[in-house]
Amino acid sequence: MPAPASAASRRPLDDLLLYRLSRLLAVAGSMVIRLCEGRFGITRREWRLIAVLASRGELGSSQLAEHAQLDRARTSKAVGSLVAKHLISRVAKAGDRRQVQLGLTEAGRALYDELFPLVTKINADLMGALDEDDAARFDASLNLLQARAERMVEEAVLPKADRGRRGAKA
Repeated sequence: MPAPASAASRRPLDDLLLYRLSRLLAVAGSMVIRLCEGRFGITRREWRLIAVLASRGELGSSQLAEHAQLDRARTSKAVGSLVAKHLISRVAKAGDRRQVQLGLTEAGRALYDELFPLVTKINADLMGALDEDDAARFDASLNLLQARAERMVEEAVLPKADRGRRGAKA
C-alpha cells in the first residue's frame, strides 16, 4: 500500500495552469453558451463551426474540423444539425459525392452578424480587467504557450484513448 502523500507534496489544482484556464472558460464561457443556446438555439460547438466558416469561407468538412479543433465525428454531427437548421449549406463536389463544401447560408451569416458582436463584447469586458500593457503581455504569453503546447503534442509519445473500452472492467 503506498504511503499517504505529505501535505507538502499535495498541491492544489489551483496551481495548475490548465485547471485555471478551464475554470476561467467555464465561468466566462457560460455567458456565451447561454447566448448561443438560450437566444440563438445553437450549441457552442455549432457556434464554433459558424464562426470558423464566417472567418475562413467555404471549407471541406475535414478542413472545418481541423480549423475548429474538433474531431471529425463531432464536426459531422454538428454540421448535420446546422444543415437541418438551415444555417450552413452542404454541397457535394462534382464527380465525388464524398467531398463536400460547407458554407454559411444567408440565415447563418445573419446569425453570425448578430451573435459575434455580443461575444466580442463579453471578451472585451473580460479583458477590461487588464490595462493595455498587461493585455499585450498576456497576448504574447498566450502565443508562447500555444506554440509550446503544439510542440509538446508533436513530440509527445502518449497512448491513444481506447474509447471502445470506456467504463469496461479489465
